[in-house]
Amino acid sequence: MHPDPTRSAPAGRAVDLHQPTPITPAAVIPAPLTPTQPQAVPTVASIVLPDGRIVTGYAVSALQPEPLAAKPPVSRTAVNLALGGVGFLAVCVGLLLLTTFITALTALITQLIILAAVIFGGWIAVQVFSTSSHKGGTTVHIRRAVFKRNHFRG
Repeated sequence: MHPDPTRSAPAGRAVDLHQPTPITPAAVIPAPLTPTQPQAVPTVASIVLPDGRIVTGYAVSALQPEPLAAKPPVSRTAVNLALGGVGFLAVCVGLLLLTTFITALTALITQLIILAAVIFGGWIAVQVFSTSSHKGGTTVHIRRAVFKRNHFRG
């Protein structure tokens, strides 16, 4: 708002209108800024106070909050739950296969032990219950002996 040139200053006072000039500090290295495109050139506003003074400055607009990022169509929680379910399923299948393998290995070992017992037991039974006479070895004939006072007399 520029001062109205048709209005006059209060009696006895002269109005000096000054344009603000930016002050740049000397020997200060400016910080690197990211280049941004200005929204619009700010306008210079002047306000006449009730006592006749004029205050001139830039109009300050309210800060606009940053727009929120668009939400993905699927929430992260749902994705995490789905991935956790897939991992749990893979672990369960692996454990099932592991227990199946251990069960099969146990059954195989049990059958091998039983087979060895049957074969070895059959060989022993054949040796014990065979009707053929001994065709070798030593034959010992024991005659009647008399034991008298711990002395052997044959």
